Amino acid sequence: MESSSGVDRTRPRTVLGRARPRQRRPHPRPPARLPRLPEAPVADPAYLEALVAMAQPSGRGWWERYRGSLPSNLLDIAELESYAVRMRTAHTIHVPGVLQTSDHALELFRAVLPPLPEREVALRLAYRVERQQVLESENPPEYVGLVHEAVLRMQFGGRKVARAQLEHLLRLSERPAIRLLVLPFASGTFPGAGNTVNYLEASVPQLDTVQVDNSHGPEFLGGAAQLAKYRAHLDWMERMALSPEASRDFIRDIANTL
Repeated sequence: MESSSGVDRTRPRTVLGRARPRQRRPHPRPPARLPRLPEAPVADPAYLEALVAMAQPSGRGWWERYRGSLPSNLLDIAELESYAVRMRTAHTIHVPGVLQTSDHALELFRAVLPPLPEREVALRLAYRVERQQVLESENPPEYVGLVHEAVLRMQFGGRKVARAQLEHLLRLSERPAIRLLVLPFASGTFPGAGNTVNYLEASVPQLDTVQVDNSHGPEFLGGAAQLAKYRAHLDWMERMALSPEASRDFIRDIANTL
């Protein structure tokens, strides 16, 4: 990536995967490049501990089975999600990937230009389903999903697929670790409108990572100013969103119209 993009080039894209390894999941592959160690003494022992943990040898994560078959930046997302202690996402058009039904995801993969070969469509679908297992574990990370009303009214795949997707969101929203919050059209404008944001919190804030989408695929950001900006965006959206209970009622009302 160009340095003008603001990306912190001293951080590996999968740095979060080393910040807080969990016993119940396999560790990711060693990062190709460790972050540059600070020249001055660091007063934060938790940060130092996280840096040391990043240098330890590790095994292979499930996403490695797809290496060479799918773009590596897609696999980086799974690695980051797998080791996050908290995930906050904001979507204005698409249902968050970890919350999509298989039929919904399939419609999206088949709408890519240029069209994907059916073999890659099948691989992406299988990979998407495995990614979703991060929320199925006995001790899942906290997940906060912010979705705009437009997300809920898109009928990708037709009315039947759209209704099944909304019903799936309702079931997921009942889980203790998942908070699903809706921003109605009436909320008006908001910071970063139109962006897709996936904020992945590490065990120490210095190793947080933001993943945003663009026309060329996912981009990973880790500069302090970038992290602060997206935290502020998400905080603002949470304040403007409906409560979890009101969001659930809102989704149910839309599903009943389909």
